Amino acid sequence: MRRRGFLASAAASIMAPVCFKAAEPAAREYYEFRKYKLRSGPQQKLTDRYLAEALIPALNRLGMKPVGVFTVDLGPETPTLYVLIPGASADLLINTQARLATDDEYQKAAETFLNAPAAQPAFETIESSLMIAFEGWPKLVLPPATAAKSSRVFQLRTYESPSIRDHRRKVEMFHSGEFEIFRRAGFWQVFYGDTLIGERLPNLTYMLGFPDLSEMNAKWNAFRADPEWKRLTATPKFSFESIVTNVENLILNPTSYSQV
Repeated sequence: MRRRGFLASAAASIMAPVCFKAAEPAAREYYEFRKYKLRSGPQQKLTDRYLAEALIPALNRLGMKPVGVFTVDLGPETPTLYVLIPGASADLLINTQARLATDDEYQKAAETFLNAPAAQPAFETIESSLMIAFEGWPKLVLPPATAAKSSRVFQLRTYESPSIRDHRRKVEMFHSGEFEIFRRAGFWQVFYGDTLIGERLPNLTYMLGFPDLSEMNAKWNAFRADPEWKRLTATPKFSFESIVTNVENLILNPTSYSQV
């Protein structure tokens, strides 16, 4: 089976049964989320320069924007660069490398990175997952601090579920009031993605933003105290212990050249 056919099949099998009706639903974005695992020193500087001067400009020329790049502030495996790439279609993301291969401007800017010798590689490994945006949050939303180029920090949360059914229930929970609870608590909601291809399936990932870590703690306190959240978590089918088996929680800082 061709990769494109596999992707369509995966998207249909995972997402089709989760339906949230809307009069005119907005087109949902797709996201590639990459992890560049690095070693401290020259390797990190080389990859930073590649992302800032070669990859992001080339992706923007393909209409893929804004591209977010983040370092880990709290979490495992440092140094690691996390790269969030939005696309209007899965096809666009899948065929990115083929398009970059014919982009002379990219090839010139990326030459040092692409031709790094085995004795001095540009990175250790790259891990990648493909996600589709939630129906209730179909597009990435930039925090106001991004446009103002002011201080900001991000929380990246991944929920793993024990079964496809329980995963669907967790997605449904967001569409049953959780977005609005986040809004009332003052969170910057950046994106919500359901993983189609990646590790530790089934899972979902979402990103929240804050001016600083003290704001993050205050907003989570407001979230947990919201009466609607208490009502939602008291609903048997949304019992957290039953539908979520593991939570990965990272605190990320945007690089100076990140567009998110």
